[in-house]
Amino acid sequence: MEQVEQVEQVEQSIPPYRRIVEEIRRRIDAGELAPGDRVPSTRRITQEWGVAMATATKVLTTLRQEGLVRAVPGVGTVVAEPEPHPQAPPPRAARGEAAGERRPREADSGLSRDRVVRAAVKVADAEGLRALSMRRVAAEFGVSSMALYRHVANKDELVLLMADAVFEEIELPEPAPEGWRDRMAAGARLQWELYHRHPWLAQYLSLTRPRPMPRAMALIEWTMARVTGMDPLTLIHMALTLLSFVLSTAAGLEEDLEAEQETGLDQSQWMAAMEPTFEGILSSGSYPMYAEMSGTEEGLLNLDTLFEFGLARILDGMEVLVERRAAEGGTPSETPSGTPNGTRRG
Repeated sequence: MEQVEQVEQVEQSIPPYRRIVEEIRRRIDAGELAPGDRVPSTRRITQEWGVAMATATKVLTTLRQEGLVRAVPGVGTVVAEPEPHPQAPPPRAARGEAAGERRPREADSGLSRDRVVRAAVKVADAEGLRALSMRRVAAEFGVSSMALYRHVANKDELVLLMADAVFEEIELPEPAPEGWRDRMAAGARLQWELYHRHPWLAQYLSLTRPRPMPRAMALIEWTMARVTGMDPLTLIHMALTLLSFVLSTAAGLEEDLEAEQETGLDQSQWMAAMEPTFEGILSSGSYPMYAEMSGTEEGLLNLDTLFEFGLARILDGMEVLVERRAAEGGTPSETPSGTPNGTRRG
């Protein structure tokens, strides 16, 4: 009992960052993280171990100093290649393998396609789509990547399944907005909220090379269901213009996640670090528009405010189009509330 207490005292005396470093070292030594694999990001470390961002940053710094990981521009922090060992590997007989003998097939560990997809979503949410690999997802289950290939064909199929699965999270409001403008705004906000939960999703979706995702298509159909008087080509242009705006704005969510992993700083910390430099630029007097914003309340300008402002302006433009088509067709148009000839919203 005394020895156990002594061990516990020693463990408690170890700084939290060092305990995390040793755990990541253990994963590397055990092969759970192979050379080139992304190691847990600062955000993932804070979530998994419940430590502050400063501690998580110190973990990655220590791992780099000890040569266990290296930073790869545009990718993140990955496991470094091990130092070459000159010793030859022991003969197969010494490893208990007869000539021609194969290792037994790895246990499936209760895996299923659904469990693999959910684990992959968890990894991508915390570390970004660039960090996702079959090996990285396999590490979540403590198996080799080969175990995953019995459930998904490859990474491309896995990401497609992930994207379609997260669209299932969307709950359409009941009752649904009746006016075309309110319906389009609601559909755009449902997408925006989804991209907030899964920042990688906006980077994956493509307008020029769309993937077959029935759940995503159903949301777009619902979004456009109250727009009437349009030919099919104009209607799809309206739908894709709205989608393009939401996707392009949401791309900043993934970019910010990756930047935080690279620098160890969240957005507010980054802006605080850049503030002296910006102040020096603004003091020149050459940038009056930016200077007017200096000292304004925090939170008045961010991706969410840009989304709401841009959404309103896009719908303003589409309202002109809807009104024009209604006039050409000789039928009254809907106001945002769904009633003919109402007043325009503020």
